[in-house]
Amino acid sequence: MQSIPAPATAPCLWLTDRFRAVRALTDSLATPLSDADASVQSMDDASPVKWHLAHTTWFFETFVLRDHVPGYTLYDDRFPFLFNSYYEAEGRRHARARRGMITRPSLDEVRGYRAAVDAALIAALPDLPPAALELVALGCHHEEQHQELLLTDILHHFSENPLEPAMFAPEPKRPVAVPPPIGWIEHPGGIVQAGHCGEGFAFDCESPRHDTLLHPHAIADRTVTNGEWDAFIADGGYTTPKLWLADGWAWVQANRIAAPLYWERRGDVWTRFGLDGRRVIDPAAPVTHVSFFEADAYASWAGARLPTEFEWEAHAASHDPAGGNQLDAAGPVEPRPAAHGPAFFGDVWQWTGSAYRPYPRFRAVEGAVGEYNGKFMSGQFVLRGSSCATPRGHARTCYRNFFYPHQRWQFTGVRLAKDL
Repeated sequence: MQSIPAPATAPCLWLTDRFRAVRALTDSLATPLSDADASVQSMDDASPVKWHLAHTTWFFETFVLRDHVPGYTLYDDRFPFLFNSYYEAEGRRHARARRGMITRPSLDEVRGYRAAVDAALIAALPDLPPAALELVALGCHHEEQHQELLLTDILHHFSENPLEPAMFAPEPKRPVAVPPPIGWIEHPGGIVQAGHCGEGFAFDCESPRHDTLLHPHAIADRTVTNGEWDAFIADGGYTTPKLWLADGWAWVQANRIAAPLYWERRGDVWTRFGLDGRRVIDPAAPVTHVSFFEADAYASWAGARLPTEFEWEAHAASHDPAGGNQLDAAGPVEPRPAAHGPAFFGDVWQWTGSAYRPYPRFRAVEGAVGEYNGKFMSGQFVLRGSSCATPRGHARTCYRNFFYPHQRWQFTGVRLAKDL
C-alpha cells in the first residue's frame, strides 16, 4: 500500500479522527438491523452484516494490534478462524459460503468486540511505528469497502424476503425529469499516463504509474438511464443472441435473465427494489445492478462499446472524485438523476472493457496484506468511478474496482464509448 497522506495536524491525531469516523459510520449503517437481519447470508457472493462488522475488526486486531503492540492478547482466540476472509498466510478459516451459519457470537457480542478493539487501537496509536500507521490507514480504506458491501449485501438479503422490507425510509417523490440525449466527449488519442501518481493513499493494484496508448475515441457525458434500458428490453435486448458474448448469452439462458437485478414488472410498469423498498423505476435515474455481460450487450445494441479503463481515467482526471451522489451518512442510498454537465463519480460504478490485470512492473506488497488485491487478477473486469453506496472521499481517479462478469448485486452501471 502507499503511504498515508501528510495532513496539517499531527499524523496520529488525524489518523485517530479518521479511524473513529470510519468505525462510527459502519456502526450507524448497521443500527437499523436486528440480530436476525445481520446474521443471514442470502448468497455465496454476499456476507452477513454481522460478519462485515467482525471481519473489519479482525483486520485491525490482527495486522495492527497483534503484530505491532507488545503484549496484546486477542479478544477471543476463536475469532480469527471465523472472521478471516481469504488470507492464506493467516491459516485456516470458515468457508465463505457458510458465513450465514455463524449465529453466535450475537450481534451485541460483535459490537462488544468492535468496542474493545477500537479502545485498544486508539490507546496504541501514539506509540505505533510508521509501518503500523500505514496499516491503520489501509484498514480504514478496507472498512470503507465493507461499508459499501454491507449495504449491497443487505439489499440482496432483503430482496429475498417476500415482505420486501425497506432499510431506509424513501425520499420524497421527485418530479419525473427527461435527461438530455447522451453527448460525446472526444479525445484525440496519444500516449497518456495512468495509475496512481504517488501522493496519498492507494491500493497496490493502482500502481505503478505508467504510459499507455489511447486511440482517438469519444466517451459519453453521462451513464445510461433506466428509461434507455427499458427501450433496450422492449427492443428484444435480452432475446437477441447476436448482441451478446457467448458466455453472456449462456448466462442469460441458464438464469432466465430478462431485466436488471431487482427489476420486476408490476402491471404495465417496471419497478425496482432498493434499500427504500419497491418503487416504480425513475426513467431519468442511472440504470444499476447490471452485469458486465449486460453492459456489453447494451453497448452493442446502442452501436457503441464500453470504454477501456484508461480512456475512462483520462476523461475523469478533470473531475472531483468526491463529487456526485455518494455515501455521506446512514440514510437513503439510491442512484439519482444526474445533474447538468458530465459526472464521472457517484451513483453507479461503471463497467469498462478492461480485464483486471496487473500494471507493468506491478509487485504485491510483502506480508499477508500482499494478498489483498494481486491474487484476484484473473477472470474479472475493472469498474471505475464510485456509487451511491461508496463512502465519499474513498474513490480516486485511479481507483480500480473489479468483479466477475456475471455479478450485478453491486451498484453497477454503464457509460458508453465509441471509436473516432
